[in-house]
Order: sequence, then structure tokens, then C-alpha cells
Amino acid sequence: LGPKTSRRQTLAIVVREHLLVALCLATWHGGGTVERLEAKQVNGHTYYYYSKWARKDGRCRRIWQKYLGKLEDIVQAVEGGPPPRCAEVFQWGLPESLWNEACRAQLIQVTDRQCPKRKQGLSVGQYLVIAAINRAICPKSKRSMWDWFSQTTLLRHIPDASEPTLSSQRFWDHMDRIDADTATAIWKTLLRDAADREQVDLSSISYDGTNFYTFIDTFNLRCELARRGKNKQGRGNLRQVSYALFCCADGHLPLFYDVYEGHRNDAKQFPRMLRRFDAFFRELAGPDASLPDTTLVFDKGNNSEDNFRLIDKLKLKFVGSVKLDQHR
Repeated sequence: LGPKTSRRQTLAIVVREHLLVALCLATWHGGGTVERLEAKQVNGHTYYYYSKWARKDGRCRRIWQKYLGKLEDIVQAVEGGPPPRCAEVFQWGLPESLWNEACRAQLIQVTDRQCPKRKQGLSVGQYLVIAAINRAICPKSKRSMWDWFSQTTLLRHIPDASEPTLSSQRFWDHMDRIDADTATAIWKTLLRDAADREQVDLSSISYDGTNFYTFIDTFNLRCELARRGKNKQGRGNLRQVSYALFCCADGHLPLFYDVYEGHRNDAKQFPRMLRRFDAFFRELAGPDASLPDTTLVFDKGNNSEDNFRLIDKLKLKFVGSVKLDQHR
């Protein structure tokens, strides 16, 4: 206390400090924190701080404080203050909704368990979540990912992200850690948890195959999937990749997928997909669980006597279609 401190001021300071000690003792026994408004005198001016106190190392200590300014600054802030000179607009609703769903599915944790790395920069799971949410909202190239990401509220959830960390090279470096077997393991874990959590109805499952053409060079022999074949776009001169998907009618949840050579016929690929899906379905249900009563829906491009015999062998119900010339 200074030499000019009056008796009343001294008494007020002592009472205030004793009150703080009493609050800290109560907080210590209750396991919480104390919040208070502090006034500090600096060169004859009074400045206010909002602080939190807690018991630490056997003593009552300030663990956090925020400067509020002078009394007139607080009044001005409460009354609204001057109008803002500018505003930044961020995407909020859809990014937040998709982020919450990714958190419910624990996508980051599941991916990081399969693709561990040292604690430096963003994890593989964080890169995968950013790419997935971007693909669902407005697909961007990896070179433009930061331009989109920085204008969303996702920056609050992944504050370590920056323009260098979201470069295309960093994305490819981390995606190279996810090979086909790792992707399958991640997919099975996510799907099993989602089916249990959402109680997905698996009584009706649809199957279909499609293809997409690429601009992979003819003499590029490293890619074995891209082959020339028939497609609806009439681009038979380009190498294409075929893709097959099983999904349930309940919510259109994708259950199983596979990619294969672009020149393979649908009817010949169908039995391979059926066997793989049946094995996956049994693994998903568990060794001691019985398979649900399922009806498979597919189009007429997969019709053949051998395929129908396989369906009967797998004890699947089915709904299909036939060509006009087969109505006899």
C-alpha cells in the first residue's frame, strides 16, 4: 500500500482480498473456478479486467484474464459502439453440419488409427475430412483448397491449417498413405458404426455399375484399370474406368464399392461383385450374427442364367427387369 492510501481504501482492499481468498477456498473444495471483475490503478487511471481464479499448486492463482478497458470503454461496448467499417462473410451452415457429422462418425480418429504419423502439421484424417467436406459443398482443385477453406468456419475447428499446409503437394503426400487395403479398413469401420448408430434398414439393396472416361495416354502402361470400352457418352476412343456400387434404399447409404477394368462386360462383372459383396456383408454382420432378409435390385444388363443361379445359391431375393425381346 502506498503512503497516500486512506484508511477506507485500505479497508476496502483488505476486504476484497479476504473475499477472494474465501472464494478460492470454496472453489478448491467445489472443484471449480472463480470469475471476477478487477480494477487496476495505473498513473491515476482505472482500468478493468475480467479474470478467472482457481486453486493451483496449493494457492489461489489467476489462470486467465481479459482486458476490458476504462469504464467508458465498457459502457460504449454495452451500448453497441460505432458501426463496423467492414465485415467478412464466412460459409457457416453447411460446413458446420458436415463437420458435426464427421465428428459423429469419428472420421479423423478412425483414419489416423489406420494411417499414423508423427505429430507434425495436420494429420491424414484432417486432410481427408477437409477434402470430403469440400467435395460435398463445392468441389475445388487441391491448388484452390485454401481459397475455399479460409472462407468457411472450418478454420475454427482446424486452426493449424494454412495456405502452405493445404497445398496440392501436401494433400497428395498424405493421400499416398491410404492404399486400397487401408481405405477398405477405414470404410468397414465407418460403415459398421454408422449402421449400428443409425439403425439402417438393410432389407432393400440396389446395385448398379457405371464408367467414366479419362484422358490417360494410350502409352501409359502404369494404369491397368483404364481400358477402352463401350460407354453412353460415345467416347469409345478414350480409356475408361468402371465403377460398381451397392447402396441401401434407406437413406441411399453406400455399402460396398469396387473399381475394375473399363472393358469388362456388366454381366461378367456382376458375379464377381456379388461374391465380394456377400463376403463383405457377412463380415459386416459379424461371425455370430445372422444376415438380414435382403432383396437385391438390379437392372437387365446383369441378366444371365449363371448369375441367377448364383443369386439362388446366396439365398438372395431379387427384383430385376428384362428386355422387350425376352417377353415371350
